[in-house]
Amino acid sequence: MKDKNIKNTTAKPYPASDIQGSVVSETMVHYQLMYANDIALLTHSKIGLNAKAALDFISLSGFSYQEFQETFNTTVKTIQNYVLQDMKLDAALSEKLLKSFALFNKGIELFGSPRAFHDWLNTSAYGLGNKIPYNLMDTITGISLIEEELIRIEYGDLA
Repeated sequence: MKDKNIKNTTAKPYPASDIQGSVVSETMVHYQLMYANDIALLTHSKIGLNAKAALDFISLSGFSYQEFQETFNTTVKTIQNYVLQDMKLDAALSEKLLKSFALFNKGIELFGSPRAFHDWLNTSAYGLGNKIPYNLMDTITGISLIEEELIRIEYGDLA
């Protein structure tokens, strides 16, 4: 696996099956209660998400399979096998997915669409030390830093 700091810095093209607003809303509503507060997030993470949640995230986020695999440190094939066997994800992967759903919810609200947020994730951000936000998504701390940057942007604090 290549070093995250050496990734291609250009924006990733969205797949042809770019999802529409109503599908995004339906998907987000399903997961919002699971990360509504820290207790809900912890509870649902420990129970484990249905593996289909990972496929829902791929559809929502516009991540390529490669991007998903790099970010979540698992293969799409493994996720697909879990779905076929109706298995749950472990607590760590469940937590990371729920945090990522929350991040995308905030990003879509702020930028107006999954595509616009995905583009921003793949552009260096001044408030993150000119790092590309996507490159930080492989850790919970990185996701939290991106969330903080989105809040700064939301309130107009761009410096």
